[in-house]
Amino acid sequence: METVTAPRVTPLRGPGLDPGDLEPIRTPPFNNDAEQALLGALLISNQAYSRISEFLLPEHFGNAVHARIYAAVGKLVERGQIANPVTLKNLFDQDGALAEIGGAQYLARLAAAAVTIINAEDYGRHIHDLYLRRQLIVVGEDIVNDAFRQDLDDPAPAQIERAERKLFELATSGQSDSGFLPFSTALTNAIDAAGAAYRRDGKVVGVATGFRDLDDKLGGLHPSDLIILAGRPSMGKTALATNIAFNAVRAYQPVSNADGRPVTEDGAVAGFFSLEMSAEQLAARILAEQTGISSDRIRRGSIRQEDFDRVLQASQHLQALKLFIDDTPALSVSALRTRARRLMRQQGLGLIVIDYLQLLRPSVQVRTLENRVQEISDITRGLKALAKELNVPVLALSQLSRAVEGREDKRPILADLRESGSIEQDADVVMFIYRQEYYDGREPAKHPGEDAAKYNDRYAQWREELEKIHGLAEIIVAKQRHGPIGSIKLHFDAETTKFDNLADPTRLPDVR
Repeated sequence: METVTAPRVTPLRGPGLDPGDLEPIRTPPFNNDAEQALLGALLISNQAYSRISEFLLPEHFGNAVHARIYAAVGKLVERGQIANPVTLKNLFDQDGALAEIGGAQYLARLAAAAVTIINAEDYGRHIHDLYLRRQLIVVGEDIVNDAFRQDLDDPAPAQIERAERKLFELATSGQSDSGFLPFSTALTNAIDAAGAAYRRDGKVVGVATGFRDLDDKLGGLHPSDLIILAGRPSMGKTALATNIAFNAVRAYQPVSNADGRPVTEDGAVAGFFSLEMSAEQLAARILAEQTGISSDRIRRGSIRQEDFDRVLQASQHLQALKLFIDDTPALSVSALRTRARRLMRQQGLGLIVIDYLQLLRPSVQVRTLENRVQEISDITRGLKALAKELNVPVLALSQLSRAVEGREDKRPILADLRESGSIEQDADVVMFIYRQEYYDGREPAKHPGEDAAKYNDRYAQWREELEKIHGLAEIIVAKQRHGPIGSIKLHFDAETTKFDNLADPTRLPDVR
């Protein structure tokens, strides 16, 4: 069995033709013998069809006649009927293309020439591999033609993203979907996940956030989940997302499984899509969190020598972390998906963070959407699909509407989400950040006609209340498919934009 290669071409001779100037004609690769062997095996035993139908389709065959035979076999098998030369005879007696190579007798010859059905899947994989090679040729030709074509509406970066998408689709072609799973298999997977969580210190199933109470409430960030983290401006959304991403990559521990492939034991490789802040600003924030020096002072260089030494030492430690930042503005969902897939192939992505959702653009296919609500709906559906496709948690930040400012109790609720219908529906977890200090932190002004004693009493009361809420942040879990809702409290250092576990007095050791 040999793969068909380019035939040897006899150089043309004539006036003006130099044999040395001609190149041999190359034909797309396909293997006629392998296709015949596979079809013969299928006609002998239809059970082989179930092993290859998950990844092999009729269009994968190089010979169009073989593609029609394979499609006919599949139709009969899926109807619960037997597919053999007898049952297919009437169907192919009237097929002109098949009549040219012997009609229904060709089917009998295929079945008679079949040697074994054991290698049917190997034949199928070989046919599919040759199909991928032919598609690579097509993609390569499209890339070259698009690059030569001068189109102002089709810039080079868009062509690159389109080429990457086509290549990823080819790379994943033939990878069978999970399909139906026996309950016993699903149960075993659930037990394995629970066992892995039990062995971890934090007792979490997914990616640990690094915050004790939040992990207790969520059980970590679960694979294939879309998690929405929302809040009003200056509440600390980006800071908390950065902290979670940093905690995940700091805890990242890859190990090798039984067959030698690397798997993640704890933590995750994180991809951070920052549509609002630059990569340098995010890096400065992480440096501030780790050194305790304000990111503003680091950025302006307003630090002492010993502080600069601390920054250098911390930066050397942070360089080894598997945190990847993409700060491309106005990124589309399709471009984000392409880059996340690439990072998954190259680094083994385990967590995606998007800052923030409203700055994403919908897919190219939905440019004619009627309004912003439909655009957001397309974006959230795309992010949820990405989480399921890559089997990683996607943490997307979201803005809240101004409706919260008109209420006396300014704690956010689900209805405060901008274009909340699709976000609330598609998300597996919705969390809000609320800091009372943001609203009550302004020093009270003296009212007209108010005497000094009353103002001093009011000022003292304000200081007393401010001390109670200083550095206190509330994370409100308003929706969770996997567990309970509720709120937890964290400590927030505004100068270094760092969240941390809150020291709960009830958990402190007794001092005797």
